[in-house]
Amino acid sequence: MGFSASDVVPFTQARANLSELADQAKAGAEKIITKNGESYVALIDADRLDYYHRLEREHIHLLLLADAQRGLADIMAGRTVEADGALAERQSQRQQRRTAAAQPSGTASTGKHTTKKRG
Repeated sequence: MGFSASDVVPFTQARANLSELADQAKAGAEKIITKNGESYVALIDADRLDYYHRLEREHIHLLLLADAQRGLADIMAGRTVEADGALAERQSQRQQRRTAAAQPSGTASTGKHTTKKRG
């Protein structure tokens, strides 16, 4: 849905004409109320807001179903790993990164100091 210039209302004007704006919103108009020239809030019918929330929930459910379908396809194709093994590998990788990050500069991964050759 597009907005026209009449759908954008400064905050001070909205405060003065709230009843009229509410009637317009109830009739289906959506108003953008601005403050200091920037979008601040929207005024819409409560039933339409409820509809938007239902659409959002349905969208989330569709995303979850799509994730489940991809997971089932991975299982059917044999693209799986044991959870215990995957968790152990991930923990090992984290520990290696922590160990490497904790080493002072000038040390190699073996724990020995490195020296630079002088020219």
